[in-house]
Amino acid sequence: MPFKRKDLLGLRDLTVEEIEHILETAFSLKEINTRSIKKVPTLRGKTVVHLFYEPSTRTRTSFDIAAKRLSADTYSITGSSSSMVKGETFLDTLKNLEAMSPDIFIIRHSSSGAPHRLADRTPISVVNAGDGMHEHPSQGLLDMMTILEKKRRIDGLTVLIVGDIAHSRVARSNILGLQKLGARVVACAPPTLLPVDLDLMGAEICPRIDDAIPHADVIMVLRLQKERMQQMLLPSLREYSIRYGINGRRLERARKDVIVMHPGPINRGVELSPEVADGPHSAILDQVSNGVAVRMAILYLLGQREMSRASATREETA
Repeated sequence: MPFKRKDLLGLRDLTVEEIEHILETAFSLKEINTRSIKKVPTLRGKTVVHLFYEPSTRTRTSFDIAAKRLSADTYSITGSSSSMVKGETFLDTLKNLEAMSPDIFIIRHSSSGAPHRLADRTPISVVNAGDGMHEHPSQGLLDMMTILEKKRRIDGLTVLIVGDIAHSRVARSNILGLQKLGARVVACAPPTLLPVDLDLMGAEICPRIDDAIPHADVIMVLRLQKERMQQMLLPSLREYSIRYGINGRRLERARKDVIVMHPGPINRGVELSPEVADGPHSAILDQVSNGVAVRMAILYLLGQREMSRASATREETA
């Protein structure tokens, strides 16, 4: 099944078949990461440019590793290293990069919709690596891959999302993607950290975490994004931890086979206690491993699409 989209901007617009195709591709490519020589020539000759205007460890590194394991050439640009600090506009920067003939842009930006604006103005494939408080599609996909790996299914599962949902692009992508694959999504957070459109996204709300935990197959914990909070939304971190933090005592109420996830970075002792983050129910490092496989799949599918399009163009002009 060919992947027909030029870009990957979010999970809202993807069909169930497209999501499943990406995940199936990721599972098939994951084996490459276990080899002694972790490289295949699939995207040899392709150029991937990373445009990260926000800090990132896992997403940026795993996209870079994913591209290199497919033999693509990679180049990274940050906000502080680009000519935008000299006054060049965002679009001028990207048009100049476009003139150098890359094949894929991977962009993280603090403004919601920035990857969409770029995708509308360039023939080059664009991957959204997180835009503002909008979406983070590759994180949603790697989370779904991890759940499938651990639970063998998503349909019929109850996924509890706990924490700063209002500011979380990860939460939005997961709510959209998990429901498309048949999961029940329950949100638990302080009222000040719940988005006003949560009911429109189809998630249920459970105000008391101790009432929600016993019914969850998956507990997805989110980071408190203090950098996005423009006003005092919590009395204190200590009170948040007491009311919503996942610790060993709380986890005793959970199902025996529950898995605990977190997109990172973790505020240890606030969102998760160390005993849970490093304990037998934790799938956090599995998420990181699957992040490389999912991002390999995204780049592979977009790169193959470009190769097919170029081949068709050559045939038409022959």
